[in-house]
Amino acid sequence: MSDFKVKDDTSWLDNLRVIATIGVIFLHVAAPFLYKFTKISGFNWWTANVYDSLVRFCVPVFVMITGALLLPKDYQLNDYLKKRVARIIFPFLFWIAVYSIHILFILKKGFELPIFKMLTISSSAFGYKITYHFWYIYMIIGIYLFIPIISKWIKNAKENELVYFLVIWLIAVLIALPIFSNYIPDFNLKYFGGFIGYIVLGYYLSVRNFENVKHIKTISLLIFASGVLLTIFGTYFLSTYNGHFRIDLYTYFSPNVILAAVGLFLFIKHTNSTNSTLKAIRKFLNKHSFGIYFIHMLVLYYLNKYGLNGAVFGPVFGIPITTIACLAISSLLIFLLKKLGLEKVVG
Repeated sequence: MSDFKVKDDTSWLDNLRVIATIGVIFLHVAAPFLYKFTKISGFNWWTANVYDSLVRFCVPVFVMITGALLLPKDYQLNDYLKKRVARIIFPFLFWIAVYSIHILFILKKGFELPIFKMLTISSSAFGYKITYHFWYIYMIIGIYLFIPIISKWIKNAKENELVYFLVIWLIAVLIALPIFSNYIPDFNLKYFGGFIGYIVLGYYLSVRNFENVKHIKTISLLIFASGVLLTIFGTYFLSTYNGHFRIDLYTYFSPNVILAAVGLFLFIKHTNSTNSTLKAIRKFLNKHSFGIYFIHMLVLYYLNKYGLNGAVFGPVFGIPITTIACLAISSLLIFLLKKLGLEKVVG
C-alpha cells in the first residue's frame, strides 16, 4: 500500500521511549500536589496540574511504541514466549523481591513481624499493592501475550480495516467514560477497549506515510497542545465544580490524553535529532529505561526522605529538579547493577 511505509531507522522510537520514561517520573513527582486541591495555594496546584497534564501521554506512548516495534514481526510462538515474555517476567520477579524486602525489613521491620503478617505483605506484591506503578507491568504482560495473535491479523489487514478497528476502539473507550456511560446503551464493545487499541494505534501511525501531509509537524504539535490544554482546563473546571480533585481527564483513555499521545508520537516521528550529545544521552537512557521504570519509585522515596521533593524550591522548580535527580540516580543505579552482572534481571 502506497501510504504504508516501514521506516528502517527506529531511533525516533528510542527518542519517544526516553521522553515517556522522563514523563513517568515527572508525573509521579507532580501527583501528590493534585490531591491537595483547595488545601494548597492555587498557584502550586496549577503548577502541578500543568506539569502533570503535559506528561499524561507517557503510558499510552509506551504502549504505542510496543505496537510499532512488535506488531510488524513474524513470530514462532514458543520462541516468542521464551524471549519476549521472559524479558519482562525475570526483571519483574527481581523487582518484586527488591520492593518486598524493602517493605518487610526496612519500612515494616519484618524481623519483628509474625510470619503470617510477613506472608500477607509479601503476597500483596502480586496484587501490585506493594508499589502502585507495577500495574503497568501486569498490563504489558497481558499485551505481550496477545501480540502473537493480533500480529497475524495486522500483517494481513488492509488500511481501512485498521482504521475500522481504531474507530470502534475510540467509540468503546469514549462510551465507557462516566460522562457518557449513564446515557448510552451498553453495546458491549469491551473486546475493542483497553490498551490493545494503543498497540494497534502505535503500529498504524508508525507505518502510515504522512510525508505528503503539509506541515505535519505543526499539525502534530497542535494536536498535542489541544490534548494538553483540554486536560489542564478540563481538570480544573471539573475539580472546581465538584469541590475536590477529579481525575477523569487524567485517565489514559480520555480523548484529551489520546490526542496528546497521538500528537507527540507523530511529532517525534517527523523530527530528526543531529546533536551528538543528545544522541549519547538518548542511547544511555534508552538502554536502561525499563530498569529506570522499576527503580524510580524507590529512588523517589529516598529523595523525599532526605529532603528532595517537588515542594522544595516550590513546585515550579522543585518538580523538574526532583525529576532530573531521580532520573540521574535511577539510570546510574541500573547501569551499575548491570555492570555487576545483573543485566537480565534488572531490566
